[in-house]
Amino acid sequence: MAQPLVTGPSLITQDSLVRVQIDPAKMPLPELAAHRFDPSDGFDIEDVAMLAVANNPDLKLARDDLGIAQAQAFSAGLLPDPQVSVSSDYPGAVGLARAFSYGLSMDVMAIVTRGANTKSANATVRKTDLGLLWQEWQVVAQAKQLYVRARFQDEVLPLLGQQRALARTRYERIARAASEHNVTADSVTASLTAYEDARKQNSDMQRAREQTRHDLNALLGLAPETTLALTGDTAVTPIPDGPLDAAVAMLAQRRPDLIALRAGYEAQEQRYRAAILSQFPSLSVGFTRQRDTSEIYTSGFAINLTLPVFNRNRGNIAIEQATRQRLADEYQTRLNAAYADIAHLRADSAIAAHQLDQDDAALPGFERAAAQARDAYAAHNIVLGQYVDAQGAALARRIDAATAREALAEQRIGLQALLGSAIPDPYQIPPARGATSESASPTNIVAR
Repeated sequence: MAQPLVTGPSLITQDSLVRVQIDPAKMPLPELAAHRFDPSDGFDIEDVAMLAVANNPDLKLARDDLGIAQAQAFSAGLLPDPQVSVSSDYPGAVGLARAFSYGLSMDVMAIVTRGANTKSANATVRKTDLGLLWQEWQVVAQAKQLYVRARFQDEVLPLLGQQRALARTRYERIARAASEHNVTADSVTASLTAYEDARKQNSDMQRAREQTRHDLNALLGLAPETTLALTGDTAVTPIPDGPLDAAVAMLAQRRPDLIALRAGYEAQEQRYRAAILSQFPSLSVGFTRQRDTSEIYTSGFAINLTLPVFNRNRGNIAIEQATRQRLADEYQTRLNAAYADIAHLRADSAIAAHQLDQDDAALPGFERAAAQARDAYAAHNIVLGQYVDAQGAALARRIDAATAREALAEQRIGLQALLGSAIPDPYQIPPARGATSESASPTNIVAR
């Protein structure tokens, strides 16, 4: 049946966003499966992650790839069809009967290699399914990191706006004083430079915020004009050293990408086995029934045999063997990189946590100084420059603390994504995974 392509976008719009429904049981992580998706009161970090899993465009394509792999496994398990041959001869002489020949044959080697091909296809399905799970985990981490970044930018933008306003006020006052010949020109230049720097920082943050919103909408499959009302806490709970060390020790049993590579290696083992089996003579066996022109009937059998003299499938065996070695090296390289990445993020997170502690410890002093400067300026005890400097220093420390919190939260999210969650059995994937098709309606989204 023909399936015409649609001519318009299928992205979720602002109006349909409140009608989105997601089944938590389809989520790939326990914390998401235990969370109730409710966009009516805004999107917290778990809501954003669930929407990403359900509606990410790349994940939809990955689920289609899983469907293709499942269809290929089904195809690999089918028995070969028998072959029927029919021929007929019409004699030119009078008095002779028409001769015919009927035959039925079966490719025996296709049956011999069926077991290895089926095991290879099933292992490929496991590899594809585990690869999909790993991709879902990465999308969850990206969604959470973009959520944290967007909340950080929403928090910092008003502070940068205050910095810009203070710098502008000082510049305008100094410029007016310079026009009255009360200050020198270098004072105007210094205040203008400070104002331009503050204005540029604010403009850069506005552009960064727009980019983050764009990236988040693209990740979630939302229309460009859709705006998410982000709510909730952005703090990410750190992983204690004990559970973290235990997770690292079990990394090869926890990470879907590593388990997928092992499944891919198993599939290649079976392809290598099938290539070895194919080096034996290709055999086709059949039965025939014939009649010649003198109306004599005969029955017999036919055997077609390929003589393994020159080829003997040695080329394919060498290819499959070399491919198996590459997959083994790829698995080892990925495992080594996983340990190195986790060690790097642990060290970097420790530095970021220490920096945040220092920023939080220093901030109250700057806040008190800013409050004292505000009271002194209101009482005309200090000049505008002193007031602006005190307020700007407090704002800068608040921005530094927010930046450190954002960096630490993103690092912890990245570390959790690298560690992964426990997988009960790496080679027993529940049948429901990947078997549920997605609804065409954007308001009833189902992952997997």
